[in-house]
Amino acid sequence: MGGHTTEAFGSYDVRGRIPDELNADIVYDTGRAYANLVKPEGPVAVGHDVRPSSPELSEALMRGLNDAGADAIDIGQVGTEMVYFASAQEGMGGGIMVTASHNPSDYNGLKFVRSNAVPISGDSGLRDIEKMIGEGSMKSAPQKGSSRSTDISEAYIGCVLDFVKPEELAPLHFVANAGNGCAGPYLDMIDERVPLHFTRIDHEPDGTFPQGVPNPLKPNNRERTADAVRESGASVGVAWDGDFDRCFFFDENAEFIEGYYLVGLLAQRMLKRHPGAKIIHDPRLIWNTIKIVEEEGGTPIESKTGHAFIKERMRKEDAVYGGEMSAHHYFRDFYYADSGMIPWLLVADILTRKQRPLGELVAEMERDFPCSGEINLEVSDEDTQKAAIEEARETYEAQGGEVDDTDGVSVAFDRWRFNLRASNTEPVIRLNVESRGDRELMEEKKNEIIDLITS
Repeated sequence: MGGHTTEAFGSYDVRGRIPDELNADIVYDTGRAYANLVKPEGPVAVGHDVRPSSPELSEALMRGLNDAGADAIDIGQVGTEMVYFASAQEGMGGGIMVTASHNPSDYNGLKFVRSNAVPISGDSGLRDIEKMIGEGSMKSAPQKGSSRSTDISEAYIGCVLDFVKPEELAPLHFVANAGNGCAGPYLDMIDERVPLHFTRIDHEPDGTFPQGVPNPLKPNNRERTADAVRESGASVGVAWDGDFDRCFFFDENAEFIEGYYLVGLLAQRMLKRHPGAKIIHDPRLIWNTIKIVEEEGGTPIESKTGHAFIKERMRKEDAVYGGEMSAHHYFRDFYYADSGMIPWLLVADILTRKQRPLGELVAEMERDFPCSGEINLEVSDEDTQKAAIEEARETYEAQGGEVDDTDGVSVAFDRWRFNLRASNTEPVIRLNVESRGDRELMEEKKNEIIDLITS
């Protein structure tokens, strides 16, 4: 029998428009294919985000798992990291989250893990699931599985709060913008156990996203949080994406903080608790992280960008923390998974201990290592992308730059460096430039590379 269209299958997860690219039938088949592939030795945790289509897709997914012989545990409306958490509990066979993260509300998708929150993406099983669905080759089981519901929020909140000593935190004032995504109810549970004060905006879960899709990486989505920080006089602003696996920060002056500098701050904090540990970072911007980690007596290790690569490397190295400038932060004591709740608790802890404002701490790093932030350059097709990256590589290698191919191409000189890589998800090349204490040089080189690629 023929299968379904699989155009919603990407490099890391499944994401598509409802109902033409993704619907209950495709998700039902995906549940069956997952069970066929993974053969879970325990129930599969299934959670979903706030989108209007999520409950129906979640039901279809569990039906598919059950028909293929797997049990499912419905953990309800949660953040993606709560599925990771659930999948790592004793006796669990895996986890699937129904979410399209920061896509518009008429999209939905799926993120998959095996037991212990081990990611399934690209070559680690996602292509196999896609192939089974395309061919319609999933098998149903003679003995069906069953589904039940459970609430894991208490256990999850306990795990997250273990990263700090709640009673020692100073009574800091946070603006919290849940973006009408999943974060609100869990923030409220944490609020009961910490001495912090919150000004809440866009707090109620609402999958129609009345204030726009929660994706604070887009500059026009930052104003509401920044305004609230200014109006309330808060010490910190924090905003989450829809499934709260990423969080974004604003300082006491309502300035958006580049994710790169957060990696340095969190690495330093994790090394205070775990002296001499290893820290994983992505290759886009590196100098600030390396300096901080080495000063603290830790070992910095560079990994290819992307959650599957970082998690795999963290496991291999037994690293205590991994950070990407795109606001994904990974923790060994959270099953090597990424969390959008742990980072802001750690920031509260850092500010309590240092007794200095966030803006001041970040300003030092910005001064030492000014960076361009990630610049997306639209390039029509894959061949043009490759040619443009190759040209940049040859141009700067000829000038004596040191080349590194960990991810895309990085070229380093004594005073400045850059990384260029093709996106896995969009027709763009992503550029990052940094320098050692010379903002003018960084800007000059940034413009030079943009001209080279756009010409």
